[in-house]
Amino acid sequence: MNECMSILNTGLRGIDVASSKICDVRGKEGKLIYRGFLVQDLAKKAGFEEVSFLLLYERLPNKDELSDFSQSLKQKRRIPDNIFTVLKALPPAMNPMDVIQTATPLLIQNDKTVGEPGIENTLHSAENLIAGMATITAAWDRIRNNREIVPPHDDLSHAANFLYMLTGDIPDPETARFFDISLVLHAEHSFNASTFTARQVASTRAHIYAAVSAAIGSLSGALHGGANVRVMQMLKEIGSKDHIDAYIKRVLDSGDLIMGLGHAVYETDDPRALILGPMSKRMGEIAGQPLWYDLSRELEIKAKAAFKAKKQREIYCNVDFYSASLFYAMGIAMDLFSPVFAVSRISGWSAHVIEEQFAMAAPKPSLYRPGATYVGNYCGPDECAFVDLDNR
Repeated sequence: MNECMSILNTGLRGIDVASSKICDVRGKEGKLIYRGFLVQDLAKKAGFEEVSFLLLYERLPNKDELSDFSQSLKQKRRIPDNIFTVLKALPPAMNPMDVIQTATPLLIQNDKTVGEPGIENTLHSAENLIAGMATITAAWDRIRNNREIVPPHDDLSHAANFLYMLTGDIPDPETARFFDISLVLHAEHSFNASTFTARQVASTRAHIYAAVSAAIGSLSGALHGGANVRVMQMLKEIGSKDHIDAYIKRVLDSGDLIMGLGHAVYETDDPRALILGPMSKRMGEIAGQPLWYDLSRELEIKAKAAFKAKKQREIYCNVDFYSASLFYAMGIAMDLFSPVFAVSRISGWSAHVIEEQFAMAAPKPSLYRPGATYVGNYCGPDECAFVDLDNR
């Protein structure tokens, strides 16, 4: 029996691996901060383009800068036709996260400066990714449903244009604003799994397309992206307020999770959930689907009380709890929830890639190379004696 001491796999929780100026998650206070600005203020006063500029360029833009940045994104929405050819060749049943991970790196073909040194070139690439990923995601949903691709609309914001390319209809201003706020809220969240993945790849000096592609792969995992899909599945399973108590009892008695409750960092309700909740309520009214918010709200109240009674501690809402019913009321397919997350988080990933490769270099950033404690194998922690094949 191997008697070497092993290191508990804690997923690097509580271990700082880098310095960053991009985002601060203050779990005890329930605060999320993008480059010094509370996310509540950004959600209320800024749009996704403005927040993306802040994340990439380290400051809020003035009017002319925001206009130029928005125009640049609009120009980059029109992606090469051969990307659509690739999408049309894929099986319609393919997981959308696998699709965008396949197609997003193809945006590199219309980026003539990729791989060349200098932060300006990488910023140009970041804009290309932010604009192009939205087009790819909307186009795939059209293609897999045997509908014509909707070209980008040059007079619409990034959020409104995405909904337009998805549905073929210009969204009403309130719905467009709700989606814009959702993109702001999901744009950045410090060193989560996908962001850490992007930075680790960037530390090798790989270009931003490689780093973002890896981040998409990380987000596709069941323990990271997709939690709001499971929230919506849960709501559908419950189906009625009359079934909430029985559902909570069954889940808690079995030791399973109530999806959308609990977070690895926050020790209070996620500040994003507090913004998404009222939007989910209003969006349900607009769509004529009040059930999903009403079900979510009562489930939240009862589940928190039941959890406290059983576990003797509090549990709190995370960002996924109300984003599920919000996106569903907008008519977004459930398996597009994670790609929509990526459409937003691409701005944060890009900011971290840039910081990893340029901003925090002193004098040069280091290649990520964590250690591990070797605990041996069947013959113990030391070397094994090799036995010829005929004698094994």
